[in-house]
Amino acid sequence: MKALPAWPDVLAQFNSLVMNFQPPSAWVDELQDRMLLLVNHVLSQEPAAMSRLQRQQHRSLQISWRQFQMSCRITPAGLFERAALHNAPDLSLHISQDSPVSLLQTLAQGDKPAMQVQGDVMLAADINWLVDHVRWDFEEDLSRLLGDAKAHQFVAATKRMVSALKAFLPQASAASTPPTYAASNTVHSS
Repeated sequence: MKALPAWPDVLAQFNSLVMNFQPPSAWVDELQDRMLLLVNHVLSQEPAAMSRLQRQQHRSLQISWRQFQMSCRITPAGLFERAALHNAPDLSLHISQDSPVSLLQTLAQGDKPAMQVQGDVMLAADINWLVDHVRWDFEEDLSRLLGDAKAHQFVAATKRMVSALKAFLPQASAASTPPTYAASNTVHSS
């Protein structure tokens, strides 16, 4: 009977793999473009958010995490566009959490990651307001494709699955010994 690796060991191996992975620059550019498309899609559904950003038009923002950086500018429409910065950005946000696993856990819990913020205070306040108040209504977008009932069922099932995973993960990481699995179909209870 071979024991499965402990959950913390699996997370450590995954973290090591991600920390050492260097994607091609074309992949990074494409991912950043897709992320901005999603952010702009969400912003376009929130007139108050776009209004706040319109007051900050032409201001620049640089977000960095580990070796990755994304620079963008606020458009007159109150959205973001990628931009090559020739001067210092008006606002610089550096995500301090190096571990991708801990960053994902922080975001999944609805918390903000640890950050270093430098630059314009008013722009930082508006970006913070966006983070605190703007949410993606995934179910609404999905209902345009599948219909209201199916979208609601899908989102409800996904929420149940996420809840089950959240309940399982702390138990799995707290377990001191990994379970062993026998080749038998017999169920043993303790």
